[in-house]
Amino acid sequence: METLDEYLARIENPSHRERMREIFNWIKDKYPNLKPVIKWNQPMFTDHGTFIIGFSTSKKHAAVAPEQVAIAHAKDDIEKAGYDYTENIIRIPWERPVPYALLEKLIEFNIRDKADCKTFWRK
Repeated sequence: METLDEYLARIENPSHRERMREIFNWIKDKYPNLKPVIKWNQPMFTDHGTFIIGFSTSKKHAAVAPEQVAIAHAKDDIEKAGYDYTENIIRIPWERPVPYALLEKLIEFNIRDKADCKTFWRK
């Protein structure tokens, strides 16, 4: 699996597949400088070769993985929005709207915070 389309094709539930397509298209439209990649069978977006945000899906939710530092940065917003989260992921239940303002905050934080990062992950 090498492209977002290949990833999407593997999502069995059509409404889940379309939701992920909408999220990916939103990111590509809003952040055309980010490069979509598939690593470890998961869709991710990178900037100058460094990880910015990744996604995965399960039966009950889509998971957003922006790295622990970004989750800590947006913790209050995540809690106010009522999303379940861990140090590593934010769970977006399929029946809830996509929190685009929160995704924007996470992505923009990582782009700024990792502007000089020379590695894929933070060190």
